Amino acid sequence: MQSNQTDEQLIRGYLNGNDNCFEQLLKRHKNKIFTYIVLTVKQRDVAEDIFQDIFLKVINTMNKGSYKEEGKFLPWVMRIAHNMVMDYFRLGKRMQFVDNPEDEQEENVDIFRLLVNDDKNAEEKIVSDETAKEIRTMINRLHDEQKEVVLMRHYGKMSFKEIAEMTNVNINTALGRMRYAIINLREMMDENKEKRIAA
Repeated sequence: MQSNQTDEQLIRGYLNGNDNCFEQLLKRHKNKIFTYIVLTVKQRDVAEDIFQDIFLKVINTMNKGSYKEEGKFLPWVMRIAHNMVMDYFRLGKRMQFVDNPEDEQEENVDIFRLLVNDDKNAEEKIVSDETAKEIRTMINRLHDEQKEVVLMRHYGKMSFKEIAEMTNVNINTALGRMRYAIINLREMMDENKEKRIAA
């Protein structure tokens, strides 16, 4: 069954003329890639355009026989995604991390949202929503490198190995950036708590 094949087996199948193999690759990795893009550019229509451009580039590269990243398909595609997103912002667009519009689909929003059980009352749900909004605001205040790791890890569901490969740093640097991001977020949370108490 093709869904149980490795990425490399699916790539070989596609290059041998089986378009369904590419569809399987796309299904397997679409959520990680698209989530990263939409959370970074903050506009679904722009994210969809970038996503399509990415896979056109992927297809063209593979069809030309230029794909050499054996065993590293997702990190390779994520690097392409990262570069295209950076190109989008370099063309004069403003970087807008994390502050999700309310109409975003839930699957692409708040990994930090408190787990809201169905039996929670309306007041508790409002508190949960306010907490998630506050955390998104704090993430937005992080240094870009820390913010990027938080987005990739918690929203893009990427491993630290994938993050390291995509951002061209070693895994310890990626881990360090996350560690400092968490420290900074905790400090901001403490500051906010003190302000609320003093108010």
